[in-house]
Amino acid sequence: MSPGDRNPLRSAAILKLSFVMKQLEHTPGFLFIYRGTLRDLHVTEEAVDAYIAQHRDELEATIKERGPHVRSTAN
Repeated sequence: MSPGDRNPLRSAAILKLSFVMKQLEHTPGFLFIYRGTLRDLHVTEEAVDAYIAQHRDELEATIKERGPHVRSTAN
């Protein structure tokens, strides 16, 4: 986690949205990692979804700035 991501909701939101942007949010690998992240960060999926709804533009800009760490295998 980078210093700018000390907010657990923001961290989980970036993780989820990075997969959503690649249309990979339903893959078993994502679901396994995401559920463990929610548990470890003590946040709920509902809270993450609400955070994404409130900060989507900022989160997408952060993900684009950091680069495509999640690659789609669909192409």
